Parts: sequence; C-alpha cells; structure tokens
Amino acid sequence: MSTIEVKDTAGKKVSDLELANEVFGITPNIPVMHQCVRYLLAMDRQGTHSTKGRSEVNGGGRKPWRQKGTGRARQGSIRSPQWRGGGVVFGPTPRDHAFKMNRKEIKLAMKSALSAKLADNELVVVDKFDFEKPSTKAAVAFLEALGVAGKRVTIVLTDEAMNAALSFRNLQNVTILFDREIDTYFMLDNNVLILAQPVATRLGEVLA
Repeated sequence: MSTIEVKDTAGKKVSDLELANEVFGITPNIPVMHQCVRYLLAMDRQGTHSTKGRSEVNGGGRKPWRQKGTGRARQGSIRSPQWRGGGVVFGPTPRDHAFKMNRKEIKLAMKSALSAKLADNELVVVDKFDFEKPSTKAAVAFLEALGVAGKRVTIVLTDEAMNAALSFRNLQNVTILFDREIDTYFMLDNNVLILAQPVATRLGEVLA
C-alpha cells in the first residue's frame, strides 16, 4: 500500500492515509493518458466550424468572359477557388469530433494520472476543508501554508465543502472541482493536485 500524509488547512500533518497500490502505485501508461486527454478535449469541441464551397457561394452563374480569343486564362466562374470571394477548397464543415474510448482505458488513464502525481510529489490530501464562511483571504493562507501559492492548482472537493469552493473561486491559477467532475484532463492540467480525504478514498475504491 502507498502512504501519503493527510494535512489540515494549516498545512500541518494530521495522519497518514493508505492508498491502494492498484490505483496510486502503478507504472503510468503515458500513451493511454494522452489518448484520454485527446478524447476528453474532442468531446468538448463544438464542431461548428464551417466554410462554403464554390457551389455554395453567391454569384458566379455567368462565365466571366468567352472561352477563347481574349488572351486570358479560361474561366468558368468568378466563384472558383482561385478568385477573390470564391469558394474554399476542402474547407472545414460542421462535424462531431468525438471518438470512442473503452471504459477500461479511461480508468487506466485516471489511475496512471494519480500514480504519476503521487510519484512526482504533486499530490496533496487534506482531511477536510472546514471553512466557516467564504473567505478568499483564508483560501490564500491555506495555499501558502501548503507551500503551493503561485502554482497552478486543482482542488477537488466534496459537495458539502461549498464555502471552500466559494473561497477559492476568485483565485488565479486555481481550479475548483467537485468529486463527480474529476477526470484525467483535470488531474494532469496543474502543478499540484489537492484532494479532500473522502475524495482520495473514493477514487481508490471506484478505480480499483
């Protein structure tokens, strides 16, 4: 079993938490993590990009000049791609960018991301975010106590920690998520990943 220190909001050690090796102690599979990040970003794309081909552009119904005898190159339409205002050749059209990825691969990517964070000392577990009221000042003090102020931080909370979420939301370079929203992209897109202890325990149970 892997072990990590559990800290409080003052940055002091409270206890040790045993983490499941099959989730937090595997050799990270980098190709699967890369594939999963592409999969998640592809699903977020709107795919509304669009251009018009020569058959869709207005105008150009008449041949601009006769075929022969003018000394100029033959032209059939002023809306051909080589003309200014003409159609676009092989331009983007609206489409769905999403592709399929197996559930086992998604779970492996998440386990690889958690294992990589733990191995790189970029994972912090906090026992509870007991903010009595929303306070940005308290949130800044919390990050300074952990020694992560100024870094890009992702904090994963439980639904009950709404005061903490409101405290952190105005801070630059801090991303706030609830446990139901976490995925491989958000695990990797930071310098430090901070998990509430219930979230770390639940991830170990769900991904094992």
